Order: sequence, then structure tokens, then C-alpha cells
Amino acid sequence: MIITRSPLRISLGGGGTDLPSYYEAHGGFLIAAAIDKHCYINVHQRFEEGFLLKYSRLEEAAAIDDITHPIIREALKLVGVTERNLEITSMADIPAGTGLGSSGSFTTALLKALHTLRKNIVRPAEIAAQACQIEINHLHEPVGKQDQYIAAVGGVTSFHFLPGGSVEVLPVELAEETLFNLQDNLLLFFTGYTRSASKILKEQDEKTKRLDPEMVENLHFIKELGVQSKEALEAGDLREFARLMHVHWQRKKERSGGMSNSQINEWYDYAMANGALGGKLIGAGGGGFLMFYTENSTQLRRAMRGRGLRELRFRFDFEGTKIVAQD
Repeated sequence: MIITRSPLRISLGGGGTDLPSYYEAHGGFLIAAAIDKHCYINVHQRFEEGFLLKYSRLEEAAAIDDITHPIIREALKLVGVTERNLEITSMADIPAGTGLGSSGSFTTALLKALHTLRKNIVRPAEIAAQACQIEINHLHEPVGKQDQYIAAVGGVTSFHFLPGGSVEVLPVELAEETLFNLQDNLLLFFTGYTRSASKILKEQDEKTKRLDPEMVENLHFIKELGVQSKEALEAGDLREFARLMHVHWQRKKERSGGMSNSQINEWYDYAMANGALGGKLIGAGGGGFLMFYTENSTQLRRAMRGRGLRELRFRFDFEGTKIVAQD
């Protein structure tokens, strides 16, 4: 039995510039942080022949090509699994569709488990690259690369997405006090809405491929905000980081009419009037979690709780994708 886990993530700046339709022409940059909410994969060799898969549904298949779950099917093929008697189970602390990168976390944890089964030694960046290969190249999902890379490497990390597909991974150099304050003062609140990131990202992807001037200019601006956010974090200027996050959200909403709605906007404005210095919706948009930076967490928590929003408390995860147990 092998159990692996990968962290979920929050985006801290530059989100959206990690899609191939943008970075292949212009290069992308963003910063993200892994958090201590995880996706778990359990791979077990069972006595019976065939595959038994347990995720949001129960699936049985006699052969790899018969597997319905696309990521599991493609991961088994990519790793070169020869076993035909596997039980694969997935569990997660947070459901999919909430903007925390669950698909990338699932894929990296699954690949780590399958490589462990095959006794392959793989580096985190290699696992991330293989996860991107599955989701982007094999399954043609209109998604970016940040989820897979931050899940694999963990920490508070910056990524340069280069034309040609290579990725430069560099930790954000945070002073200890800055790290603690950032972790303590970032708050997540669940909107109650779940959504498919692919549907929202598809619009961005198609407009970028058409060289839509407004979309390309928007992503240029967001990339520069990501660079400025990294500089603010490394300088310990968390108020400037919060201001940039607020600017990011205002520009992000311009990408699509489905990015926000009147209720999310009302919650955001209420938070800004009750202690938040900046914030945004995490992930592709349309639902999931609102994230705010505040220096008065008690006031903000009380205000958002009064509006019926549930808080998700978290710490940063610096381990990335890892083996939890192996027997």
C-alpha cells in the first residue's frame, strides 16, 4: 500500500499568465503558496484482477484503456504501469471546483504514488512537468501550469513560464517575520459557489489565441503585478502586497463576465469596509474562496461570519508532493 499527498494552493500574484496560449508568446510569471490542505492518493495491489477506482464515483475496469477517469487513465499509461490488479482511492480536504488547484494536486499525488509503485525516483519538477503533460497535452484542458508546480514543490514560490515549455522555479525570499505575518493575516472565506475552472479559462485561452488586444494587455498587466507583488513580499511591505492584490482583482474581473457576480462583489466590498486591505477571488473565478489580507483579523472574521461565510484556516506547506506511508 502506498499513500501520497499533495497540497492545495493559493495564488499570490500573476495568475493566468501560466497558460500556454500566453506564455508561449510572452513568457509568464506568477507567485503561489502551497497550503496545508491536501489531496491524498492510496494505491493498493489487490488480489483480484482489474482496476478498482474510488473517487467522486466508484469505477471498475478490466484494462487501462477501459478506465473512464481521464487523469487516472493517462497517468497509468505515462508511468508505464504493468500491474493489472490495482485499487486507487482519492480523498481531499477540500472539494474540487473551489479554486485551490485540486486537479493539479490530484495529478501530482497520483503520479508520485505510481512512480513509487514502479520504484522510480523522480524530482518534484519532473512530476509537475508530467502532470502538465497529462492535463494540457494529452487531455487538452485549457489550464495553466501553476497548480501542478506549486503542488509538487510546495512553499511560497515564484515561477517563470518560458516559451518552449520550460519552467524556472525560485522560492520567494521572505524574512521570517514577513512569512509569519503573511500566514497569519491572509484569510480565506468560502463563497458557497463551486465551478469548473476549465469553462472559465477556456474563454481566456481562446481570446489569447486570437490575440484579442484587451485580453493580452490585461495579462501583461497582471504579469507585471506579479513581479511587483514578489518585490513587495521580499521587501516585507505587506500593505503594498495587499494593495496590489486589490488592483489585481479589479483587473481580473475584466477578463470575463463570469469572473464574479453581484453577491461576490458585495461580500468583497463589505470585507474592504471591515478591515481588509486587499483581496481577490482565488482561482479561475466564478466561485470558490475569497482571500483577504488584513491587519485586523478579528474584525474581518466577525464581519464575514455575520454574512454567513465560512472561514478556512490554513498554514503554508513547505513539503510539496510526498509519500505519507508505504507498506
